[in-house]
Amino acid sequence: MLYNLHTHHFTNNANVIELVNQYPWAFNDAIPQYSIGIHPWYIDENRLESDLQCIETQLALPECWALGECGLDKRIDIPMEIQIAVFEKQIVLAEHYQKPLVLHLVAAYQELVAIKNRLHITVPVVLHGFSKNAQVARQMVDHGFYLSFGKYLLRNPELKDVFASVPNDRFLLETDMMEETLEDVYLKAAQYKGMTLETLQQQVAANWKTIFKEY
Repeated sequence: MLYNLHTHHFTNNANVIELVNQYPWAFNDAIPQYSIGIHPWYIDENRLESDLQCIETQLALPECWALGECGLDKRIDIPMEIQIAVFEKQIVLAEHYQKPLVLHLVAAYQELVAIKNRLHITVPVVLHGFSKNAQVARQMVDHGFYLSFGKYLLRNPELKDVFASVPNDRFLLETDMMEETLEDVYLKAAQYKGMTLETLQQQVAANWKTIFKEY
């Protein structure tokens, strides 16, 4: 069995357990398991309350496995104070329903750490699509975050040493919106970790169970 931490494409593949990203304004109840959240790119204050209400409704359901993707992005025009306010409202919901958080995070690592410490986040937090250097990876792991790797693992050779340095119990794998397959990511990850594919699969499965418990 393969585990996909974050994808925008529901495949219905019997050999893959996948966390399908959903948005509250375009929710599809035909998808059997999903995360749902307000991506910082798509914050719309005119519909914020209805979006948050939809998220809360879904979080109460067993088929909603996580809140996300949500987070912070310093490279967009939406003011950081608005992003932080929306992010923190979602954190409160994730904590209330005890669901993990899947994050989109761009150039806001210290802000995330500060928010985690201030709000005392207890649910697992996964940074999806990780692509930074080993120092940032180590800092994030030291602060209790999990890192999920996908397209950049395939496309950026410099991530080899970064990925190899991440503790084996702190990573997950994903496809996000890329054309390459989850199998491609697993093969590259096994190569970089110096593991057999079977051993890597067992490790990812164990990490998944730690984060998602009964799923």
